[in-house]
Amino acid sequence: MDSVGIGELPDAAAYGDQGSNTLGNIARNRRLQIPTLRSLGLPRVVPLRDVEPIASPIACYGRMAEASAGKDSVTGHWEIAGIVLDSPFPTFPRGFPQDLLAAYEARIGRRVLGNTVASGTAIIDALGAEHMRTGLPIVYTSADSVFQIAAHEEIVPVPELYRFCEAAYEMVGEGLGVGRVIARPFVGVPGRFTRTANRKDYALPPRGETLLDRLQAAGWPVVAVGKIEDLFAGRGVSRAIHTASDDEGMDVVERMMEETERGLIFANLVDFDTQFGHRNDVAGYAANIERFDARLAEILPRLRAGDLLVVTADHGNDPTTPSTDHSREYVPLLVTGPQVEQGVDVGTRSTFADLGQTLADLFGVGPLANGTSFLREIRKGDSHTSSPRSEEEV
Repeated sequence: MDSVGIGELPDAAAYGDQGSNTLGNIARNRRLQIPTLRSLGLPRVVPLRDVEPIASPIACYGRMAEASAGKDSVTGHWEIAGIVLDSPFPTFPRGFPQDLLAAYEARIGRRVLGNTVASGTAIIDALGAEHMRTGLPIVYTSADSVFQIAAHEEIVPVPELYRFCEAAYEMVGEGLGVGRVIARPFVGVPGRFTRTANRKDYALPPRGETLLDRLQAAGWPVVAVGKIEDLFAGRGVSRAIHTASDDEGMDVVERMMEETERGLIFANLVDFDTQFGHRNDVAGYAANIERFDARLAEILPRLRAGDLLVVTADHGNDPTTPSTDHSREYVPLLVTGPQVEQGVDVGTRSTFADLGQTLADLFGVGPLANGTSFLREIRKGDSHTSSPRSEEEV
């Protein structure tokens, strides 16, 4: 669940995120109907107004702290896969240096608009009309390490926008170490612009060996759903399926559960973040949580003997705060499956990498460089399953 944080980390003040609690604050503003997540034990790791903890959760539950410096999707997903970053990716709170922009403009043969820190929806509202008149792409960044390029699909065709991003990646990704270059195509008319599903992320390759690399090397299939492939620069991925919405993401997860006999299904549900968190849309975020809860209820009965289902997140994005950026938060950790004990509190994990280490332990490909496995705390019996699978909703 991209951005579904559950409370500020001890160092949140250093990131300007005091008081952030994505899920908790949403529950204070909207009454959540989430019976499935409640049954898994979610209210035991974050207090939710009008959602009482149940006495006997059907899952193991806990929360994870981010050990890496940062609060973006790349950092969070890499840490889940076993990489802890000692230093954050560079950010540009005043925009990108003018000499860099001049070199980039020369590279693509066009000037650019923007070059500021902005919300993606706000900047296309502000500059979209000028972009349509001039054909100049809109460049902007955020509190994260991103170089984002927005363009109207009828003004700059999507393949051309991707070429702009590839040029930027060579300059700011490989050159400056910026975490991601992101294509942000949109459609519509001034005052009614909407971003499309043709977004594409160009991320740096992981700075070390990941769980995905280990699984692929050992012959385990790794299915990446949503933007997972982009976040890992394609490394360690056997099959990638990009999606246009969280509903489609859940459709794909269900289909892959039928088609994938063994291996890892790693899914990112990005609408929580892009459609609702960054837009400070509390009602929309709450409704999306409830839709996810209903879809999760459909998946649970379909888990087979060796299956392990994990529900977690990569950072926060509290829509109730003035900020429209990510927030430095704990994330939930809910684990269930036919061979998983029920109601085990795995506590507060000191790093997201504990999850990756646990999965590496399950698949027999560990140990990873970081993290402590909690597999023996949650698994029924004393032996590994012979053919484990893992469906992971992030």
